[in-house]
Amino acid sequence: MNKLVIAIIGTLFAANLAFAEAPAASKAASAAAPKVASAAASKAASAPAAAAPAASGCEAQAVGKNGKPLAGAAKTAFMKKCEGGAAPVAKADSGCAEKAVGKNGKPLAGAAKASFMKKCEADAKK
Repeated sequence: MNKLVIAIIGTLFAANLAFAEAPAASKAASAAAPKVASAAASKAASAPAAAAPAASGCEAQAVGKNGKPLAGAAKTAFMKKCEGGAAPVAKADSGCAEKAVGKNGKPLAGAAKASFMKKCEADAKK
């Protein structure tokens, strides 16, 4: 039983490594590989290859501050932002950033700046 579990885990690990290297290897392999006879197989092979160039750049950049690859919600949010899924925010149009100065003449920072910017932009929309 233990040998079976170890064999399964080893197989899954080897398959994971093969899939992790697939985007980089698919470019070289697709040039040398012969045409696939089945239309369904060619559609399945071409769809990931078409999405790989756009996703590979973003996926390569999806690294946290500690140098480890992002995972879960952090990776999803980063990929969405990297691929252009997030709408650009036009905050410079309202001129609020220039007005965000405290009583002492220094620029606002942190929560005070966030609060001021929120109020200023709401007033600018009216």
